[in-house]
Amino acid sequence: MALQRMLSGDPSKSSKVYLAIGALSLAKAIAVRKDRERFRRELLDAGLFLGVGFVLHRFSRMKAQKRQELESQLPNWAADVMNSESASRGVQSLAKQRLAGGSEPEPEPTLRDRARGVISSL
Repeated sequence: MALQRMLSGDPSKSSKVYLAIGALSLAKAIAVRKDRERFRRELLDAGLFLGVGFVLHRFSRMKAQKRQELESQLPNWAADVMNSESASRGVQSLAKQRLAGGSEPEPEPTLRDRARGVISSL
């Protein structure tokens, strides 16, 4: 799984999923402990899933802490504007325009285009 995709969304929920899978893998490793090779593989899987789960959990706590620090530094009116529904809709529409229009901004009209616009408006 790509790191960017792993960190997108809610890392707290993702960490719980990884911890649950790790716990199940650990239980499975204990169940097959008599088969040494399979026990090692299951133990390795459990360790990897538990490790990723703990890292994501720590990342979510750090992210929440940084967000809280940033919000505490903002004036109250700016925090209210940032959390308002109209601001989020504006950001979404701006993002849609950027994605739909590509990475190139519209070229500025030339002098000829401006003159045509003025003449056509008369």
